[in-house]
Amino acid sequence: RAGERYRGEVEPIDPVGGHIPGAVSAPTNENVGADGRFLPAEELGARFKALGASEGTEVGVYCGSGVSAAHQVLALAVAGIPAALYVGSWSQWSSDSSRPVAVGPDPQ
Repeated sequence: RAGERYRGEVEPIDPVGGHIPGAVSAPTNENVGADGRFLPAEELGARFKALGASEGTEVGVYCGSGVSAAHQVLALAVAGIPAALYVGSWSQWSSDSSRPVAVGPDPQ
């Protein structure tokens, strides 16, 4: 998700802005180079490792509605890191007011 939506600063679509507690922000535009193609596997692997995801780590991915998350799952696969896709993504999570919501730049 876009940084400002992850941080809860703006939410143009869903009932509330923010992120699932514990989620790390990893915008998909950082998976590609200037030519729009995925970065090399080693670079993607280093990116995801710096974010806490590496081979052997259980990784789940979501975004606003599931589209960008599918891109992220593919980028992780290129890096050799299997990941599960939370299809409902933020739209489903945030539609239930009993679920916790984190705001700000930290995963919390």
